Amino acid sequence: MHSDTKWEIAATAARLVVEEGLEFGPAKHRALKELGLPARQALPDNDMVESEVIDYLQLFCADTQPSELRALRRLALAWMERLCAFRPHLTGAVWRGTATRLSDIAIQLFCDDSKQAELALLDQGVRFDVRAVHGFRGETVDALSIHSHCPELNENIGVHLMVYDHDDLRGALLPDKQGRTWRGDINAVRQLVDNAA
Repeated sequence: MHSDTKWEIAATAARLVVEEGLEFGPAKHRALKELGLPARQALPDNDMVESEVIDYLQLFCADTQPSELRALRRLALAWMERLCAFRPHLTGAVWRGTATRLSDIAIQLFCDDSKQAELALLDQGVRFDVRAVHGFRGETVDALSIHSHCPELNENIGVHLMVYDHDDLRGALLPDKQGRTWRGDINAVRQLVDNAA
């Protein structure tokens, strides 16, 4: 019974991720409400939700999602090249291959000094907002959020630059349970873009 409920939550959350661009956490909580389940209900893990997102994309978005993903990865690569001094790593749905035009781009920067990235953006005349977000170890990190025009999609996309210490890069490249990485450096992203061309 419990595992069936978890799959139902994961499937509903996956639909919200794809159709509304929600992050996994908020999507799972919205799914609970939509399904009329109690707030204390055990939630599926992110791997389960991601698996359902992949199924949903293949079923309902096979004709549009690959080109949208390609456009987002090209935009991400352009930002990574602009900020290559800060060891940028693409993460999230754009890296994992589950992004659609509703997805934001998440790039992690690994800096010797956390203010360097902000100064670089100011030097380039880029307007950004700073907010605190949870890092990949649960710690609080600064996110520099930008609205960047994506010519291929003809709309503005949220680009979020999470600023980490240089030393955090060591633990950042560990794979998940399936052996896939959670983030990729500029060369890995360039390879994805070139292979999709």
